[in-house]
Amino acid sequence: MSLSFDVFWSFRSPYSYLATPRLIEIARRYEVEVNLRPVYPLAVRVDGFFKRQNPKWPRYTGLDCLRTADMLGLPFGRPQPDPIVMDMATGEVPAEQPHIRRITHLGQAAVEAGRGLDFIGEVAPLIWGGQTQNWHEDDHLARAAERAGLDFAALERTVAEEGERLEAAIQENHAALEASGHWGVPTMVFRGEPFFGQDRIETLLWRMRQHGLAERA
Repeated sequence: MSLSFDVFWSFRSPYSYLATPRLIEIARRYEVEVNLRPVYPLAVRVDGFFKRQNPKWPRYTGLDCLRTADMLGLPFGRPQPDPIVMDMATGEVPAEQPHIRRITHLGQAAVEAGRGLDFIGEVAPLIWGGQTQNWHEDDHLARAAERAGLDFAALERTVAEEGERLEAAIQENHAALEASGHWGVPTMVFRGEPFFGQDRIETLLWRMRQHGLAERA
């Protein structure tokens, strides 16, 4: 029996970035279909999200991401620019969000073109690797798409001409994430069971092995 699991993933989530190489490795190594489902970050999905968080949270998250990246051997740095536009002092997040909307629509279009994992594998390091200024400008995204085996001009046409349909697909992903029993990213869902966080990937593999997960020939 073939196996598959969904991955709810955000371009603004450092933990999504940290999970990405292992998700790609799972798809390469095992007989399992990995269904990438891009979503917007909680800051966009939930009005006033950051205003309700403990003020210690951003500092701890930064520390944890740095050490996790170090442990995994991944480069890490603050996005330049942040994929979401917000006032860090007040937690205000305006309705107009050009960066995250564009990149999430591109991600959904890449999924539909059959190269979603390849796309995030190239784009996430642009945003979170700490080595690319203005990842959203020049030819950074075009070159990343090319490395992922995609025609960037075709992706942009899809985003320009089918934006409403792509947005509807992303909203369906939001609804499916909520229905899974969790709300954060990355969340992997296997047979209705959610596994939240990059630190639950080994638990996910353990569960799938119970259902006959096998390595590819």
